[in-house]
Amino acid sequence: MKFKIPRLAGLYCIMCVTIATAEPLPEVMCRTQEIGGVRIFYREAGPQNAPTLVLLHGFPSSSFYYRSLLPIMAHKYHVVAPDYPGFGHSDTPPVDKFVYTFEHIAEVMEKFLTAISATNIVFYMQDYGGPVGMRIAVRHPGWIRGLAFQNANVYEEGLLERFFLKKPLWEKRTGATEAPVLRNMEIDSVKYQYVHGTRHPENLSPDAWIMDVALMERPGNKAIQLELQADYGNNLTRYPEWQNYLRKYHPPTLVVWGKNDPIFGPKGAEAFKRDVPDAEIHLLDTGHFVLEEDANVIGKYFDDFAQRCFSGKSN
Repeated sequence: MKFKIPRLAGLYCIMCVTIATAEPLPEVMCRTQEIGGVRIFYREAGPQNAPTLVLLHGFPSSSFYYRSLLPIMAHKYHVVAPDYPGFGHSDTPPVDKFVYTFEHIAEVMEKFLTAISATNIVFYMQDYGGPVGMRIAVRHPGWIRGLAFQNANVYEEGLLERFFLKKPLWEKRTGATEAPVLRNMEIDSVKYQYVHGTRHPENLSPDAWIMDVALMERPGNKAIQLELQADYGNNLTRYPEWQNYLRKYHPPTLVVWGKNDPIFGPKGAEAFKRDVPDAEIHLLDTGHFVLEEDANVIGKYFDDFAQRCFSGKSN
C-alpha cells in the first residue's frame, strides 16, 4: 500500500534526516600549560593522533582570532592555538618580571610546543605570528612540515606607511614616541585594523576588537604591548636570516593575504616567490584579519595545503 505524505510533512522528514545525519562540529577545548612559571592558555581541537597544525596569532589579538578556523580544520587535524604571554587568557606578568621581546616570546612558545609534544607541525602565522614562528622554524627546521603566512610579513617590500608609525619608538623611548603607538591601542584604531579593506564591514562581528581592547585595558597590559612594539624593529634585522631559511630548506609554503591590509601590503606576499618559487599565493579581497571575512575560503586553501605537507607532496 502506498501512502501519500503531505508536502509539509515530507519537508519535515527531510529536515529531520538532514539534522540527524549532519556531521557535528568538532569540540574546541580550552587548556593551559605552565612554562617557566607562566601559564599559557591554548585552544585545542581535533584528534590527538592526527597531524598537528599550530596557529600563531598577531597583535592585538589572541587565539580567539582562530575561533572559526579551529573547527574547520579539526575534522582532519590536531589543531593548537596558543595565547602568548601578555595576550588573551595567558598569564600577563608585569614588564619588570618578564622580558617582553619577540625572541623571548618565541623561546616560551618553543618550550610550550615541546611540552605538548607538538614538534612535527605546520605553522599558520598571522601578523606577530610571523616573527614568532620564523624564530622557531630557524632553530628547529626538523619540526616544520610546512609554513602558512597570513599577513605575516618577512620582506621589506610588504611594509606600508602605517607600519612605520612605531619606528621612532624603536630608536628612542619617550612620551612623544610612545603616544602614537598607544593611540593605536584605542578602540577606534583597533576597529580600523579589523574593518579597513573588508568587502562588507557592516557584517563583521564586533566581538574581536571589543575583546582585544578589553584585554589591553587590564592593568599593566599596555606597558606590555609597548615593550613588544618597541622591540619590533629587531624583527626587520632578522628578515635576511628568515629569507635564507626559506631558500635553504624550501619548506612547503602557503601565502594567504588580505590584499587591502593597511599595514602589510600585497608586495610582501608576492615576495615569497623570490625565495620559494613554488610558493602557493592567494591574494584575497579583504583586510588584515582575513579570517573575519573569509574563514571558509582560507579553510579550503589550508586544508589542501596541509594534506600536501603531511603526504610529502610538493605544491
